[in-house]
Amino acid sequence: MGPITIPEFECPVTTVRATIGDLPRLSAGGNDPSDALHRASRLSDVNLRRIRHSKPGGTWRDWPVDLRASCHMKVTGGTYPSVYGRMEWDGPSPTITTQCFGYGNGRFGHPEQDRAISLREASMLQGFPKEYSFLPDERTASFDKLGRLIGNAVPVKLGEVIGELFSAHVAKFRKDSTQH
Repeated sequence: MGPITIPEFECPVTTVRATIGDLPRLSAGGNDPSDALHRASRLSDVNLRRIRHSKPGGTWRDWPVDLRASCHMKVTGGTYPSVYGRMEWDGPSPTITTQCFGYGNGRFGHPEQDRAISLREASMLQGFPKEYSFLPDERTASFDKLGRLIGNAVPVKLGEVIGELFSAHVAKFRKDSTQH
């Protein structure tokens, strides 16, 4: 069997704005009554002050010193600049993790609204369609359980590309094995 040729894939960069920019506004702790997944976790008073000082693409280093977490004041704390970050509207999404609904867990601050991204926004940034349902309609979305499902999922586009590569490999293997 000869070498496998990897087909070319076009993967245009999709921005945060193009993915979630048309969703209804939410406040920290708020929810969209028409979408159980479009709900944002609450923020403590100090985290609400922190996010108001956060710039899209910036870090906690942009905050006044009195808002910085004590762990960031240590020498070792400076190695985590992405926690408490805001996404940038016109940039790609950061990697979506199981704790993506928490502002302090990465660069999961909404680019404009003073809150962390919602579960719906996280799922869409992971590549799931806006209408995708992870649970029966009558259930309340659990941040921990759904965050784990969304964050542990293979991004949809990556899954498609891997599937196409496997299909190309199987097709080539079948073709080569019938010629011998």
